[in-house]
Amino acid sequence: MRIAIASGKGGAGKTTVTASLAFVWKTPFVAVDTDVEAPNLHLFLPPRIDARETAFLEVPVVDPERCTLCGACRDLCRYKAIARFASRLNIFPDMCHGCGGCFAVCPEQALSPGRRELGVLEEGTVLEGRARFLMGRSRIGEAMTPPLLRALRRRLDGMLDVAPGDALIDAPPGVSCPVMTVVRDTDMVLLVADPTPFGFHDVRLAREALRPLDKPVAVVINRSAIPGNAAGDEAVRQWCREERLPLLAELPFEREAAEHYARGGCMAAASPIWERRFADLRDALRAFAREDRHA
Repeated sequence: MRIAIASGKGGAGKTTVTASLAFVWKTPFVAVDTDVEAPNLHLFLPPRIDARETAFLEVPVVDPERCTLCGACRDLCRYKAIARFASRLNIFPDMCHGCGGCFAVCPEQALSPGRRELGVLEEGTVLEGRARFLMGRSRIGEAMTPPLLRALRRRLDGMLDVAPGDALIDAPPGVSCPVMTVVRDTDMVLLVADPTPFGFHDVRLAREALRPLDKPVAVVINRSAIPGNAAGDEAVRQWCREERLPLLAELPFEREAAEHYARGGCMAAASPIWERRFADLRDALRAFAREDRHA
């Protein structure tokens, strides 16, 4: 079972939930950080990294001796990564999406494969070797994360082929291409809802963005019961009822827990009460997955 822990915005608490679910998860699993632009799962689940690999994207390199400036590759490229200036064909690797179409249409075979660095993949173990760990980190200045996320998914596929288990996936924030790339290959989504006006707005956006993927979706409220925000909590509950989304847990706002988190602590390790809360969320997730399979 691959579970994406997502939200409509950064700061809602999806990394907190992912790390704490990992802390209480009982069956074999891989903890995966797919927020490659700003990965931080490793701060709360300090890993022992055993392998690092640089990921690349195949991009075209032009041979000016063979190029006739016919423009076939330029006309095909919808990303404007190929342009002609005077008597020279110019390729902008950072704009290339790696589709490979330019190689196919070049009549003179004047394009050869080059590569652009996307970032690195890091693999290891967490929780004193009890679980496996995988994360991606994009190259500074890299504008596109989906190619790196696809490389991360292939690495996860390989890890689970060798040793089957679950995957707890800390998804990218927001509702754009990165989160869609990640969620597309998961079995279910746990949306972390921040019950503030901005947080509620963004989790509703996330729900609408995910709807076409037709994935089972459940919700957890993070930082519930903030003094003076009872209406915010109830708004999320009412929305869950209207959308028929199971609300699996409400994680309360507590100053001591926030201080523990600010020091880099995993929330499930803050106290026996917090460990029990996340164990209950784990059990509710598993029950929801079973019900969905039998629906």
